Amino acid sequence: MKEYTVAILGATGAVGTQMLACLEEQEFPVGKIKLLASARSAGKTLSFRGEEVVIEEAAPAAFEGCDIVLGAADDAIAKQLLPAAVEAGATVVDNSHAFRMDPEVPLVIPEINADDVSWHKGIISNPNCATIIALVPTWPLHKVAGVKRMIVSTYQAASGAGAPGMAELEAQIAAMGRGEAIPEPKAFAAQLVSNLIPQIGGFDDEGYTSEEMKLQNEGRKIMHLPELAVCCTCVRVPVLRSHSESVTLEFERDITLEEAREALAGAPGVKLVDDRGAESAHDRFPMPIDTSDQDLIWVGRLRRDISNPEAARGITFWCCGDQIRKGAATNAVQIAKLLV
Repeated sequence: MKEYTVAILGATGAVGTQMLACLEEQEFPVGKIKLLASARSAGKTLSFRGEEVVIEEAAPAAFEGCDIVLGAADDAIAKQLLPAAVEAGATVVDNSHAFRMDPEVPLVIPEINADDVSWHKGIISNPNCATIIALVPTWPLHKVAGVKRMIVSTYQAASGAGAPGMAELEAQIAAMGRGEAIPEPKAFAAQLVSNLIPQIGGFDDEGYTSEEMKLQNEGRKIMHLPELAVCCTCVRVPVLRSHSESVTLEFERDITLEEAREALAGAPGVKLVDDRGAESAHDRFPMPIDTSDQDLIWVGRLRRDISNPEAARGITFWCCGDQIRKGAATNAVQIAKLLV
C-alpha cells in the first residue's frame, strides 16, 4: 500500500492529539508524520507508533512535501495557513468552521455523503461535532421515511471548548471537592460545575446562537436537503467529553417504531441501546459516561412523538457520542481514509 506524508496542524490541542491517536489506531498508511503547532510548542515531542516526533512551528513552508493535512486549529489559523497547504499540493481535511459553508468545499460525514469528497478542490471540511452526533443516527431514518424537520436540544461537554474547557471544568470540580472558592471562568461564560449554560456562540437577530444554526446550515449541505427545517437549543453541561442530544424528527412518510429500530440497529456508526426493561441503566439508554473514548453514536429512548398530529410521522430519540473522537478527530481521519 502506498504511504503518505501526513501533517496535523494544531497537533498539541485536544483534537490534534486525538487525530494522532486515531491515525495510529486505524493503521492509516502514514509514511511520515509532521506535527505543527505554535512557536511555544515547537521543539517539544509527541509519540507516534512508539517513536518521539518533534513538533514544528506552523508556517506555510512546513507543508512542503505533505500529501494530507489534518486541520485542528481555530478559524483564524485555518484561514491563514491551510490555503498554503493546498498550494503546496496537499489535500486538507479541516476541523475548523472556516470553510464549512463554502459552496466549493465538501462538508462530509462518511456514513452519509462519502461521495462528496470526489469534488473537492483541495479542502474538505469536517462538520461541527453536534451536527455529526445528530446526523449519524438521523440519516438511516431519513432513508426510510424522508426527514423534513428536526427539533433538537444538545447537552454539550466541556471538550467542545478544547483542552482549556476540559481543564477548567476539572479545576472547578477539584476546588468544589476541597471546599474552596470556584476559580473564575475563562473558557466559558459562567461557572460550569453544578451548572448549565444555555449559550454556545454568539446570538443572531432571532435569538439563536451560532452553534444552534450550524445544525440547520450544515445538515442541509451534508444531507443534500436545502429545505430541511431545524429548531435547535445548545446547552453546555458539566460533562468532560461526550455530547448528548435529544432529537425529534418529523418525516415525509409514515415510519413505525419497529422500522426505526431496525434501521438504527443496522446503521454504520450507530449502536442501539434501547432496552427499557434492562436491569442496569447502562443497558437501558445511552449516557455520556459510557460513550466517552469510543467512536460510535449510541441511540436510545426511541418513542413516538405524541405531540405530532400526524402521529405516525414523528420519532423522538436520545443519542450520545464522544465529541473529540467521532465529533471531530475520528471523522476527520475517516475522511482522509476515503482519499487513500
